Amino acid sequence: MPETLLKDISLKSFNTFGIDVKASQFAEVDSVGSLIAILKEFPENNTLILGGGSNMLLTGDVEGLVLHINLHGISEISRTEEHVNINVAAGENWHELVRWCIDHDFGGIENLSLIPGNAGTAPIQNIGAYGTELKDVFVSCSAIERSTGKEYTFSHEDCKFGYRDSIFKGSAKDRFIITSIELRLTHKNHRLNTGYGAIEAELANRGITNPGIRDISDAVIAIRQSKLPDPAKLGNSGSFFKNPVIPVKDFKKIQEQYTEIPSYPVTKDEVKVPAGWLIEQCGFKGKRFGDAGVHEKQALVLVNHGNATGKEILQLAEKIRTTVLEKFNISIQPEVNII
Repeated sequence: MPETLLKDISLKSFNTFGIDVKASQFAEVDSVGSLIAILKEFPENNTLILGGGSNMLLTGDVEGLVLHINLHGISEISRTEEHVNINVAAGENWHELVRWCIDHDFGGIENLSLIPGNAGTAPIQNIGAYGTELKDVFVSCSAIERSTGKEYTFSHEDCKFGYRDSIFKGSAKDRFIITSIELRLTHKNHRLNTGYGAIEAELANRGITNPGIRDISDAVIAIRQSKLPDPAKLGNSGSFFKNPVIPVKDFKKIQEQYTEIPSYPVTKDEVKVPAGWLIEQCGFKGKRFGDAGVHEKQALVLVNHGNATGKEILQLAEKIRTTVLEKFNISIQPEVNII
C-alpha cells in the first residue's frame, strides 16, 4: 500500500467550485514511476484522476481512490530558426505556464492566459479562448494507460481535436492519464492573434498600436478579470456550457424572431451561438438559487456562493438547459465534467 495514501479527505480545496465532498482514499503522485506503482494497487474503474480541479463538478462523495497528479517541470526540447518545442509536465499550472513562456519570449498561447487548470488536462477538452486553441500549438502528449501502466505517445492527429473535444473525451475516455505535453511555439516572428474585438478594444484603451505577446496576454487577463470571477473568492469552473454550433438554416429561423442574436461562422453551413447570450435572454444572469447561482457579469459561469452542493449546481444547470431549449430550440451542453 502506498505510503502517501490518505483516507476520508475533503476535496473542497482540490476543485475550483469549492464543493465540499470527501474522497474515501486520496493519493498524490509527483513522478511517473510512483503513478505507475499506485495504478497497480487499484482497479482502473475505481479511480478518479484529479489535476487542477477546474473543469469538474463533484456531485457527491467519491468512493474509491482520488489520484492527484502533481508532476512538475518545463524544459526545451528543440529549436529551429523560428520555433521552439517545449515539454511540460501535467501538473504545471496552465496560466503560470503561459507567463513562463512570455518571460522566455515564446509565443503562441498568450491568448490562453488566465484559463484555470493544469497542463495535463488542457488536451482533454482542447482548451481555447479569443481565437486560439491548444491544438494550434500542440505536438504530442505522453500518457499512461490505466489498466496496464504502459506509456503511450499521442500525436496531434491521434488526439482528434474538435471544439472543446478530443479522443480523451471519446473513445479514450478514462483509459489514460496524461503525464506531459509537447508544444511548438515561436521564439521570433510571433504570429499575433488580435482578431477578437475585445482584444482590439482593450489594446486601443491602453494606447497600444504595435502589441507584443505580453501585451496580448495582459489584455486577455484584463478582459477575463473584468467579467469572470476568481475561483479563490467565488467558487466556479469558468464556462459551464459549450457554445452551441447549429446549422445556418436553423439560425436564420431563430433570427427572424430574435434579430439581435449574435453568431460566429464555423463552416459555410454552421454557426456558433454564444451560450452566455442565450442564458442571459432566459433571465438567469445574476440569479441566485440558494447558494447556487449564475454570475452577475457572465451568464455562462455558474457559481457557488458558499455552501452549494454539486447536486444543487447540477439542478440549476439542468433548469438552464431546459429553459434555453424551450425558448430557442437550441440544446446547450456542459463543458465541465459531471462526477
